[in-house]
Amino acid sequence: QPPLHQAPSIGISLPTTPCDQNMATEELRHVATDVNMIDVPESTETSALSGANGKRKADAELERAAKKTSPPAEDQEPTTDEAGPAHNDEGGNTENTTLSKNQLKRLRKQQQWDEFKEDRKSKRKDKRHERQARKRAEKEAKIAEAKAAGIDPATVLQQKNPWKYRPVPVSFIIDCDFEQYMREQEIVSLSSQIVRAYAMNRKGKYQASLHFSSWKGKLKERFETVLKNAHHNWKNVGFHEGDFCAAAKEAQEQMTGPQGGEVIDLIKPNQGEQAQSSISSDGKTNPTVEAEPEDEDVDRSVVYLSSESPYTLDRLEANTSYIIGGLVDRNREKGLCYKRAREHKVRTAKLPIGEYMAMQSRYVLTTNQVVEIMAKWLECGDWGEAFLDVIPKRKGGILKDEGSEGAGAKDGDGEEEDDDDDDAEGTVPGDGTAE
Repeated sequence: QPPLHQAPSIGISLPTTPCDQNMATEELRHVATDVNMIDVPESTETSALSGANGKRKADAELERAAKKTSPPAEDQEPTTDEAGPAHNDEGGNTENTTLSKNQLKRLRKQQQWDEFKEDRKSKRKDKRHERQARKRAEKEAKIAEAKAAGIDPATVLQQKNPWKYRPVPVSFIIDCDFEQYMREQEIVSLSSQIVRAYAMNRKGKYQASLHFSSWKGKLKERFETVLKNAHHNWKNVGFHEGDFCAAAKEAQEQMTGPQGGEVIDLIKPNQGEQAQSSISSDGKTNPTVEAEPEDEDVDRSVVYLSSESPYTLDRLEANTSYIIGGLVDRNREKGLCYKRAREHKVRTAKLPIGEYMAMQSRYVLTTNQVVEIMAKWLECGDWGEAFLDVIPKRKGGILKDEGSEGAGAKDGDGEEEDDDDDDAEGTVPGDGTAE
């Protein structure tokens, strides 16, 4: 057996028997540790404790990651502030470990929307079946009445005249260059109004060409993403990145071209009529605005609708573009449309709602309602009828030259459709500006 080595500097000899060797080794370990002479390896218990600490740390990191990617339960109150705490990872990067209150609110709303998706689908299906059953019952009743009267049922069930596309050389341009004045939800409202404006113009007896200027920014992005580019299928519609003047030039080329449409009697100029006669002065001076530009400086093919204008729109003209400011701001901004029209030297006017209607509330309409009123005028040629057909019943509007009974009965027209404008709560002055 080879000789054992000597302990350094302390003169202790290790015995040769195994038991004595173990005891001596333990004694030597304690002595060496006390005098800091030799390094003692970590024990098995220390290694196990370190591994347990590492596992708990990894579990904690996984738990924080799970909280970051999923909202808390419905019965759990959020405990984070608006920004949320931050921590540094091993790479030194700082990140938010929790969601803000607004993010949690949006997530909850989206979860509720997804949760009741099937219920909404079922309700729509039930309504459709009820509507179909009601139509079948009405059809059977008409057939029974015709047979009882000795009339051919085919004549009773004759369909109405089918819808026909009849364009006219008039254009409505919605100026969308007011995004900087609107909040995010107001942009969403404007997009809903644009969709409805197209639908109401399309279903009318006559169709004016519809254009959208300054088509860019968040509004365009919403149509391309959330609305899935549905506007690419729209007919007789133009989208322009330039301002309303550039859009009016392209609309003018379309109206005077071979596809411009039919010049109906309502928009034909009268004999000896001056170009300005479709817009009359109200005889009142407005101290908040300057005088209209001189006639030779005005672009007569464009009319910007604005409540600040001293002129009132009497009728629509052929080969003319009517600009509607696409601004939903709950009337925070005043005079933007009129100022914009003056800068570009175009004619201005306001819808004659004050001349025809007595309102119990403000003269406030949505952008799509302004389009619908002018589309209705192309059909009937009567501003009063157009206002009654479009303005919601809740506004309490009646014709000035009629009693409240006659106007009240007719005021309900179009009210059911207007209830669909809850998504487009943004308001615009009833004169046609979108302020």
